[in-house]
Formats: sequence, C-alpha cells, structure tokens
Amino acid sequence: MPEPSPSPKRRGRLLRFGAACVVLSAVTGYVVVQYVTGGGVKPGCRVVSADGTGPAYEFTPEQAVNAATITAVGTGRNMPERAVTIALATAIQESALRNLDHGDRDSLGLFQQRPSMGWGSAAEVTDPAYAANEFYEHLAKVRGYAELPLTVAAQRVQRSGYPEAYAKHEPDATLLAAALTGSAAATLTCEGRAGTAVTAAGPDGVRAALVRDFGRDALQQAGAEVSAGDGKNADGDGEGGKDAVAAGGAGASDVPVAETSGRTVTLPVARDAGPDGRPVAARGWQLAHWAVANASALRIESVSYAGREWVAGSSGSTWRPRDAGGAAAAEAGGAGGDTGSVRIVTAR
Repeated sequence: MPEPSPSPKRRGRLLRFGAACVVLSAVTGYVVVQYVTGGGVKPGCRVVSADGTGPAYEFTPEQAVNAATITAVGTGRNMPERAVTIALATAIQESALRNLDHGDRDSLGLFQQRPSMGWGSAAEVTDPAYAANEFYEHLAKVRGYAELPLTVAAQRVQRSGYPEAYAKHEPDATLLAAALTGSAAATLTCEGRAGTAVTAAGPDGVRAALVRDFGRDALQQAGAEVSAGDGKNADGDGEGGKDAVAAGGAGASDVPVAETSGRTVTLPVARDAGPDGRPVAARGWQLAHWAVANASALRIESVSYAGREWVAGSSGSTWRPRDAGGAAAAEAGGAGGDTGSVRIVTAR
C-alpha cells in the first residue's frame, strides 16, 4: 500500500525547516565572505592631500604596487618629486598603472615602451623597475624638465600621438608623488585584508621587493642592516645576528633590513638626511607608504611609523595613533613619534 501523504500541518513544518536551513547557509556564507574579504570591503587604495581637505585618488592594489615601484626608482636616482609626478602621470595615461603585455604595435609595459624603438627587450620593458629607470634616464636628458609643463616634459620622452593627454592626470599624479616620496605623511591607505595570491610572502618577500624597487645601495645608505631574527645573519653564520651589506648583485638574503621577530621587518631610517637630501621623516614615510601599497601583494598585516599605525582589514584602514604619546606626537607636524624605523608585520 502506498504511504499516506504528509498532513498539511507536517508539510508546513518541513517547509519551515527547509527555509531555515537555506537562511542559515546564506548567513554562514555571508559571514565567511565578510571575514575573508575584510568585512566585505573590496580591496583598494586611496591617497588624499596632506591636509585631508582636497581631492582624493582611488586605485587598485595592482596600481599601488606599480606606482610605488615607479616612485622608488625615481628617488633612488635622486630625481626630484616633480620628476616622479611626471613619471606617474605618464604611466597613468599610457597603461593606467598596469603592466600591460600588449599595446599599439609592439608597445608594452607601464610606459608602453617599444622594443623596436630601442627601449629594451620585451622582457625588460615589462619589468616595472627597468621601465621606470628607462623613463627617468630619458627624462633627465630633457633640459629644464622640472620647469616645463608636465605634458611637454612627458611628450619629449614619450613622443605620443596624443601629447595633451598627460595633463589631465597631473592632479592625481601629484597626490601620489607626495605620498610615495614621503613628503606628505600618513596620506596613503589601502582597504581589505592582506592578499593570498603571492609567490613570495612574509619577511623574505618584503626583502626581495625592497631590493627590486629601491636597490641595495639606496637602502644601505639609509642605515639599514640584515637580521634573520634568530641570532644568525642572513648567511646563517651567526655573526651577531646582523649582516653588513656588500656591494654587488641583489638577493633576498642580502637586503639591508632588520627583522626583530619571525614576521616583523624593521627598516631603520638614517638619523640625518638621506643621500637624496630629503629629511628623515620623508624617507620614513616613503618606506611606510611603500609597504602599505604592497600590502596585498606581500601579505602585510600592519605598518607603523612615527607614532602611527596602519592595519590591514580595519575599518577605513586609516593611519591611527599607536598610543596617547603617539597621538600627541602625530599632531605635532605629521612626523611625530619615533622616526628611527619603519615596522612592517607580515601575515602568518
């Protein structure tokens, strides 16, 4: 005999139970997504004016990494902030700060440089540090470039078919250059949690990226040292936990930084003006903003400098005073606190 159909009352209970399961699954999925993405915040970065009252420029983590590289290469060549502004505006126009593997004819990379026109091989011009260095090399040969209108200076390097296009990006490039050269303190932040799709993360990844962008010599001049954080130097010979950096090729183990623990990288900032003549605080804020710009790619959880701290995934991802003393110091001119080192904490 066929089993009797459920009564209307029982069917109602089954429907309510099924609906509750669906709702519970949806809520669980939402909570998981919120945790993974840092509260539902889409990863992104933002730079504001020094006084916080002007316009802002918003961009992606990928664009932030490339902008930080362009800036680091420029300051490493002792180029002024104006040169960095010109380079950033050019890259925004040419590639939207993305390292493109295509373009008009054989144009490639951040600056859409053409191998057939002598800019380098395809592999070279798609290396952001190489591409930026080539741009600055050509810009430095433009007489009086710092006094020229931005679009004129950029065009003398690029020879673009749309020479006026660079001008519209000058306001955004100016904000970026001020933050990434360190002349504007605590003005660059990023949202979302530290990324996971990386080939090298943790202190080793940070060291390799520092060498990639700044070069060993530039960091060495800033007074940095190497420490493995376990009583041995980077070569493992146990010489006092620090390794002097010699001239030569760059490698992750040679990067002149100091680790104070397994996940923490400390970048000492020279007490006097750096080799490019910029004040100590500017050098420190450049390194701090560089770390924030690279946070998603290098899985950086927090960055602190001069009494302020940025934490990945926090609401607003703002630069907050670390303590009462830091708050008072931060109010006294933007640098504040201990300007002796930048502290970077990476994810587990």
